[in-house]
Amino acid sequence: MEYLLIGVILFLFFLVNFFFQKLHIPPLLAYILLGIGLAFFIDREMYDQLENIGDIGIMLLFFMLGLHYPLNHLLNISRRIWQVGTMDVLLNFGVTFLLAYWLGFGLFGSFIIGGVAYASSSSITFKMMEDTGRDKTPEGEFKVGLLIFEDIVAPVMVSFLVGFSLEGEISGQAIALISVRVVLLITASVLIALYGFRKLELFVNRYLSRDFMPLFTLAVAFAVAGIAIYLDLSKLLGAFLAGVILSETRASSGMERFIEPIKNVTLPFFFFWFGASISFEAGISAPSLLLVLILWGLLAKVLVGLWGGRIYGLTWKGSLRAAFSLGQRGEFSVVIAALGDPALRAFSGIYILVTAMIGVLNFHRAPEYAENTYLKLKKVLPGLFTNGKNL
Repeated sequence: MEYLLIGVILFLFFLVNFFFQKLHIPPLLAYILLGIGLAFFIDREMYDQLENIGDIGIMLLFFMLGLHYPLNHLLNISRRIWQVGTMDVLLNFGVTFLLAYWLGFGLFGSFIIGGVAYASSSSITFKMMEDTGRDKTPEGEFKVGLLIFEDIVAPVMVSFLVGFSLEGEISGQAIALISVRVVLLITASVLIALYGFRKLELFVNRYLSRDFMPLFTLAVAFAVAGIAIYLDLSKLLGAFLAGVILSETRASSGMERFIEPIKNVTLPFFFFWFGASISFEAGISAPSLLLVLILWGLLAKVLVGLWGGRIYGLTWKGSLRAAFSLGQRGEFSVVIAALGDPALRAFSGIYILVTAMIGVLNFHRAPEYAENTYLKLKKVLPGLFTNGKNL
């Protein structure tokens, strides 16, 4: 790709990011829309180069997610949130998978759609919680826990999808083989983290500011991602586990400082590439089915927030605020949608854009929606609010 062209693309990224943030709209949506708008001007060679750069960006995103979660932290979060997390998987992935299959999408297509519908966008949600000051609230803690649970499940889910695409079918044998590989990779990573990288804490912290440490950090990230690919799993699972391994050195914040600039430059290429890969020439297949899945996707997140919030210990109003704050899909949904064929990408792309925009709107108005819904429910079902705290 020519240097001038790269400069033009990066400048466009800067412009859309700047204006979308002014409008309080997530920039990743801007990159997808930009890709859709400029797809006509992108030839095959440029398309492949965009994909290669974007792959590095999305891999580094998952690597940095892993850096946030040392093993003890992962275990503590899992113990607190596993019931709600399981509900989230069953409603947003499981029911959506069954609904899509019933509507005629086939096993693999239904798996893709279920995966697209599963995870709320961590990047969008965290940013909005910080901007609105709702990250310090009790429901903020609940949402963070649920998003972390999704962060753990999503790479594994992507690995199964990659495995299914390489196996060419979804069967009991394929599921068993992929499960063995996933368990093998996770187990090996945990052992390396516990008995290898914990002992490197002094070394890493001593030399963290030296110019060779980014080389060491990226070497671990790419190596574990490469091992995942060798096992016919997703490189994203490998990158996430590489981050978990390095987090045991207790130097995550320092590593993030020199990885984040690379991620910030390369990640927009992934969303831009995804937008450019969407073709609407044949129109959107089954628009009525798309509407059904969008409505269910938004409702399912409301149910997880409401019921899950109550299980977690939130008040009714806190649970309602959480319920209206989880609908936005984003980076994980794009990663999974990219594994589908062109028609499924277009279908999933519309799903992601619509749920993200509605989710962002609902998030900002969640306190108002929660108050109104609480008052209405209290009138209709007064006995429901007789016991327990309501504020």
